[in-house]
Amino acid sequence: MATSRHRHRRPDPAPRAHWFLLISVLAAVVGLLALHAVVLGGFHSDETAPQSTTASVPDSVRTGGSLIDARNGAPVVRRPTDKTLALTFDDGPDPTWTPAILAVLDRYHVKATFFVTGAHAAEYPGLVRDIAAHGHDIGNHTATHVDLRTVGDLRTQLELRFTDLAVAGAAGVSPALVRPPYSATPASVDDPAWRSIQRIGAAGKFAVLSDTDSEDWQRPGAAAVVANSTPKDDRGTVLLMHDAGGDRSQTVAALDRLIPALQAQGWRLGTVSDAVGLASAGAPAGLGQIAAGWLLIGAVQASNVVADLLVALLIVASVLAALRTVVMLITTTVHVRRRRRTKLRPVTAPATVIIPAYNERAGIEATIRSVLASDHRVTVIVVDDGSTDGTAELVEKYVSRRVRLTRQANAGKAAALNTGIAAARTELVVLVDGDTVLEPGTVRTLVQHFADPGVGAVSGNAKVGNRRSLLGQWQHIEYVIGFNLDRRLYDVLECMPTVPGAIGAFRRSAVMRLGGIPVDTLAEDTDLTMAMERDGWRVVYEQEARAWTEAPATLGQLWKQRYRWCYGTLQAVWKHRRAVLERGAAGRLGRRGLPYLLLFQVLLPVLAPLVDAAALFGILTSDWLTVGGYWLIFLALQAIPAVIAFRLDGERVRSLLLLPLQQFVYRQLMYLVVVQSVVTALAGAPLPWHKLHRTGLTIDTANPSGRS
Repeated sequence: MATSRHRHRRPDPAPRAHWFLLISVLAAVVGLLALHAVVLGGFHSDETAPQSTTASVPDSVRTGGSLIDARNGAPVVRRPTDKTLALTFDDGPDPTWTPAILAVLDRYHVKATFFVTGAHAAEYPGLVRDIAAHGHDIGNHTATHVDLRTVGDLRTQLELRFTDLAVAGAAGVSPALVRPPYSATPASVDDPAWRSIQRIGAAGKFAVLSDTDSEDWQRPGAAAVVANSTPKDDRGTVLLMHDAGGDRSQTVAALDRLIPALQAQGWRLGTVSDAVGLASAGAPAGLGQIAAGWLLIGAVQASNVVADLLVALLIVASVLAALRTVVMLITTTVHVRRRRRTKLRPVTAPATVIIPAYNERAGIEATIRSVLASDHRVTVIVVDDGSTDGTAELVEKYVSRRVRLTRQANAGKAAALNTGIAAARTELVVLVDGDTVLEPGTVRTLVQHFADPGVGAVSGNAKVGNRRSLLGQWQHIEYVIGFNLDRRLYDVLECMPTVPGAIGAFRRSAVMRLGGIPVDTLAEDTDLTMAMERDGWRVVYEQEARAWTEAPATLGQLWKQRYRWCYGTLQAVWKHRRAVLERGAAGRLGRRGLPYLLLFQVLLPVLAPLVDAAALFGILTSDWLTVGGYWLIFLALQAIPAVIAFRLDGERVRSLLLLPLQQFVYRQLMYLVVVQSVVTALAGAPLPWHKLHRTGLTIDTANPSGRS
């Protein structure tokens, strides 16, 4: 890509709308995923918790009834009257089993108490309304089915409050009864359980345990469930059953046999409140509570949608990554074979190397010397674009028959290139950045492709010269993959979107016919390349035309550079969008190059952070093996091309030892750059110009790679 344009004017204010939108979207996604993870992440069916000490438990609690009122300090216990059975169902509602159980209860005109979790109530508010509409009582079973024995006051209050709001939003009632998860009979209450019952009382609610456990959560068979649920004597009892938490078909079948059998024996079946003589199992919820409940339900529903969407995106992104890998392998093979078969007549026509320079004092000498060392006839035009660091004065000592210096007021890189192209006296021009070092054979290998009269431009192979630092190594990996696979693909499909500003050759007449270098986008190299293809010219890639460029040395500089590149590319794509409807070379760009670019260099990076988030939350909250597998496939399909690219480019594969770390750090940064660029474009915010700080390359022009 090209270095940035520069103008002596007040810089545009930093865009803020895009940051607000980006942060808002990311915060909303993270918040909803967190809600999904906390509320809906894990669920375990009721099982009896192991018993601890009982020193603090009042005897009246352990020997009394299943309803415990601890609201006013001293506990008051109640039990159902004789020959009375309170039907209770825990863990729901469930879209499959709750309606089936309601149908059985309706058939026998029996009412029950449904202890719902706040998570499921928020997921299925319609079922909560159905339970209330059928005349059944609704109780609180905590929000996340947490064992209240193991949590403190705050968590207990949050669990109960969440469920109260969900029930209020769904059915307009505020439950007074609480069934602690993992609870059993009053005789099983130990010290931790008693403390949790006291917290329930402090919240103004009644704790409801059970006298009889159907053990339907073990799925022992319908007959066994009936046997476990049948009272052994005439004392009243609270029966524990479940309408969620797994396959409850045995519960439904057992209930259809148990109810008529008990009714035939003279048992009265009903709700907990009816069985113990409690005036009410709850109270109508206030308008404020109902409104808050609606908001909570909406947030939970949205979190479900986001979580499901992200899991789908994880699969889609894995498929896209696999597709990209397959396409790259095919096109790379074709490109390598085609290159071996291609024989071009030698091109000996001289070329003009144009170097736009704005404050390039640190590296301009190395650039000029490397160009003059070319094994092809060249002249050099340096266009000083109003430098203030003495660049022009430094270049003056190189001025000769082969080197010309042109000065102009600061007008931007595109204007400087246009000045150089206008001054060139050769048909072939090579555009080189002022921080780039060429190998001796670079110009010669570039211009050979102009033996084909249909070729209008040639992309060189830009390589990172300052690769000793970790950041430099990461950029080195990125450049090798991008130039050796992406550009091979574009070459084979004849839809090259960019000839990089660091190194590229053009037919001067073709550029002039287009009006010169475009000045209305931030990516003039991409804009020019697309314009040439729309004008009917072929653009090809030459791997051996290497140019060593100075990559940004800090994260801040890298962010600014990539942000501008991506934003400028989006501008160019939008500018040339009509290529999709055109024919010939323009149509190949529009129907091959632009979709590939948008799909794999914009959409996939935009999705990638969400994919990583989905994988992380999926591993923590659902089928971690499946989700983790998709994630690893997604990462592997991005790593495989790296090995191929390094082998093709003759680079040391050991550099790829840094690839895993790059995947988790550098890759995320680049993805966020794309996200920010897209959000900036959507927000319509202006992008300020940036000049990257240069320190200069120290490379042996005869052997820049250092390879023996």
